[in-house]
Amino acid sequence: MRTVRGSVQDVEEYGLLLLGALVQAIGLRLFLVPASLASGGISGISQLIHHFTGWPIGLMVLAGNVPLFLLGWRFLGGWRFAVRTGLVILVYSLSTDLLPLLPFFPAHGLTDDIVLNSLYGAIVSGAGYGLVYRARATSGGSDILARILQHRLGVPMTQSYLMVDSLVILSAGFVFGWKEALYALIALYVSGLVAETILEGNTMARTALIITNQEQALSQRILRDMGRGVTILYGKGAYTGEARRVLYTVITRPEVSVLKTIVREVDPAAFFVIGQAHEVLGEGFKAIDEGR
Repeated sequence: MRTVRGSVQDVEEYGLLLLGALVQAIGLRLFLVPASLASGGISGISQLIHHFTGWPIGLMVLAGNVPLFLLGWRFLGGWRFAVRTGLVILVYSLSTDLLPLLPFFPAHGLTDDIVLNSLYGAIVSGAGYGLVYRARATSGGSDILARILQHRLGVPMTQSYLMVDSLVILSAGFVFGWKEALYALIALYVSGLVAETILEGNTMARTALIITNQEQALSQRILRDMGRGVTILYGKGAYTGEARRVLYTVITRPEVSVLKTIVREVDPAAFFVIGQAHEVLGEGFKAIDEGR
């Protein structure tokens, strides 16, 4: 039987994906469409068709996602994928066509400035994508295609997105103009950054590897002054053949300067490497069950 906690998590995730789909539609209708900025994927193709035919963008998004949705259902997770992704596609498509009908919605956008439209269109749309991803769903379109290519052919998702979206924006350059296409590329890049920030948070941790001869003194300072755990690894210098101790610890971004000060005071001759961790699960950071 499903636990109460699992049921609550499902409700939260469905709320996130509904909100994310609505936010995506707002970004498209309020900023991207009025400025003729193709958003990439099925939405961008729908904008191009709308330009020539006047057909509703949302309806074409829905129609264009049907074959990809069926492929995703087959290859990417069965009913769970179908329900969540289908719901996102439906809400996004309906919102795209219904929002301009609301009496208070500015159907022609908030501004004629293409820079502001590309920037805020990217931020709002990217936030919508990030919310959907946090709910463990996809937004349909190129999301589904990219995941299928990765799952079946081993093509990295970043390359899949680049191929599909670049082709759409290149086509938009011939239709809307090359200035609009260039701004659309910027918007596409910024929206990806925003989506990643929403998905992973803006508190990416830092990893530290410290090669030192003062492992006990240094590890005790880190434990005492910073309250961070330390793992002592045993290594050997390839050139000298001497045994060396390597300290490994994970800290937050603001704690980097504190750690540097401690290392400088305890062992100025230490070799110190700072890396970046996209997600850290466990004591002192995010609970493991939050990282699912």
